[in-house]
Amino acid sequence: MAAETRAKRPIRWHVGVFLAPAVLVYTAFMILPLFGTLQLSLFRNINEAQTFVGLGNFRTLFGDPNWSVSFWNALRNNVWFFIIHMLVQNPIGILLAALLSSPGLRFSAFYRTAIFVPTILSFVIVGFVWKLILGNLWVAPYLLDLVGLKSLYTPLLGKEQYALTTLSLISVWQFVGIPMMLIYAALLSIPDEVIEAAECDGVTGMAQFWKIKLPLILPSIGIISILTFVGNFNAFDLIYTTQNALAGPNYSADILGTFLYRAFFGFQLQVGDPNMGATIATMMFLIILGGVCVYLFLIQTRLRRYQF
Repeated sequence: MAAETRAKRPIRWHVGVFLAPAVLVYTAFMILPLFGTLQLSLFRNINEAQTFVGLGNFRTLFGDPNWSVSFWNALRNNVWFFIIHMLVQNPIGILLAALLSSPGLRFSAFYRTAIFVPTILSFVIVGFVWKLILGNLWVAPYLLDLVGLKSLYTPLLGKEQYALTTLSLISVWQFVGIPMMLIYAALLSIPDEVIEAAECDGVTGMAQFWKIKLPLILPSIGIISILTFVGNFNAFDLIYTTQNALAGPNYSADILGTFLYRAFFGFQLQVGDPNMGATIATMMFLIILGGVCVYLFLIQTRLRRYQF
């Protein structure tokens, strides 16, 4: 009798109605192309017909010197690109957030806006402007000449040992506002009771940040780290706009994104191979998926203890 009189839970049709457009768009532009790429990586164009070769394209990517040398070079450069962002961008973002969250700082809203503005700029604009600034005919040589140091000028984008690091620092300048804003929001979400208790115990200033605030924002730092990892291993635009698809000089700034572009579409004398391009894209997907899984199952579970 109780079961009969128990009110039935209503079916929430409106949830499906509101989610349907987003699910359809995501499926059409993300899920289906992903499966199409995975499928294309298992085929090869033989006698103008797509023939199933299984893992043959992956063996070519790792075993054929014509492909493997470029792949490992791009992967190595991509790792360095990511390391610079982790060691420079994120610590600077945390430091800026800590400074801007200080109650006594004047014009903090202006500073936050000024630092965040580059993140909304087009990659084409950023790449073009910085190429002019660092070029040998514009800002950098002129400014050095004003102080009598023009002899120290070095074309940072034109030398193999400096090109990738310079591009990485340009990317750091553009996107440092993202970790800054995320950490700033995390700092503001710390309960006032925790801060007041720390002040009653005599913990103030930088000691309060290191001992109280930093452990509490570790989950946010973990999220920023994984977002940095995913974004860096999907990077393409900045290097393409400044160094074109060859990512010169001598492929010193080549990363997986530019390597994928040349392989799939071809560039100059290189003929495009969609199957090998899809193979490289699949490897990028597996690398990113592996990094995300490591974070979710090994790191995030340890960071949950710091959530409040």
